[in-house]
Amino acid sequence: MTRVSQRGQVPPFHVMEVTKAATARQASHGDAIWLCVGQPATPAPLVVRQAAIAAVGSQVLGYTVTPGTEELRRTIADHYRTHYGVAVAAKEVIVTTGSSGGFVLLLLAAFDAGQAVAMTRPGYPAYRNALLSLGCRVLDLDVGPQTRFQPTVAMLEALPEVPAGLVVASPSNPTSTIIEPTELAAVAAWCEANDCLLISDEIYHGISFGRRCASAREFSEAAVVVGSVSKYHSMTGWRLGWLLLPPALRRPVELLQGNLAICAPAVSQAAALAAFTPEASAELDGHVERYARNRELLLRRLPELGITSFAPPDGAFYAYCDISHLTGDSQGWCSDVLAATGVAIAPGIDFDLAGGHEMVRLSFCGETAQLEEALDRLAAHLTR
Repeated sequence: MTRVSQRGQVPPFHVMEVTKAATARQASHGDAIWLCVGQPATPAPLVVRQAAIAAVGSQVLGYTVTPGTEELRRTIADHYRTHYGVAVAAKEVIVTTGSSGGFVLLLLAAFDAGQAVAMTRPGYPAYRNALLSLGCRVLDLDVGPQTRFQPTVAMLEALPEVPAGLVVASPSNPTSTIIEPTELAAVAAWCEANDCLLISDEIYHGISFGRRCASAREFSEAAVVVGSVSKYHSMTGWRLGWLLLPPALRRPVELLQGNLAICAPAVSQAAALAAFTPEASAELDGHVERYARNRELLLRRLPELGITSFAPPDGAFYAYCDISHLTGDSQGWCSDVLAATGVAIAPGIDFDLAGGHEMVRLSFCGETAQLEEALDRLAAHLTR
């Protein structure tokens, strides 16, 4: 008999299941439109691709040192000084195999089985699933419109116990909301006072629409910041992220990465140096302008579908929408919509096991014409 561990029974990441179904739809019908996945429709900036080509032609691209190349760590540290006005040293940066790989390393380094970690509901499912697979307990913070779907100190005070950690995401997935800097400062202070590790997921920084994205590093040197080149830099498949770590966690994370991954991909590290250049930013800011146009298109047309209640999309590129007037089974509804129209949408149960049956997440990071076509198909389907 083949043995399977309890941790191997992790719940599915439904977005990836929908993506798989949409890929099958594309193969059979050729008409799939992906509104389900948070992946920019654009490649990495030209200067990044050129840097990758140069590295492949001139470098061995073997293992790097486990924390990442010194040049890339300095570049990331400089980014925080430039964009947030905080002093960050290269030694605080650990380069990881995507932010997801970094998150798992952090959980392994910071928490023991049985410890409680708080996160918002709705929230990114891989946080919950990774925590559960490692034997941690999840304390839900039930957020909603009254707090812009972000946690508050009052919510933390109301928990049945002080958690060992707290995950904050801003801009968040799935709601796209941004936590107010004053609230982030208050949460950071509460975490320090209560020996609770603040983990700030900032992978969508750079993509916002009129609201400032503050970094937890501005308010606390005890917090962990999670970053990535995946979203703003349009480099999802390059699998490159980083952690800003307080002193006590740096060596444990380095040792774990050395054993589990050795290092982040060498070619991605070499290419990512160009991702922080002005040339790259000029191209990437053009993508954000398109996201902003797509956002306006979506907000204008959602009422045509009878959808008038959704989280305010402050940043990132998602609309988290209430479809209770259409269904009480978001997973079944999304499956039916894909079969009828070719439009792939993420069901809310991925992000909220309690209330997600009446919610869906729409991603607007694709091409504008594709988004328009998807909305036309949905409108026609819902008015039949």
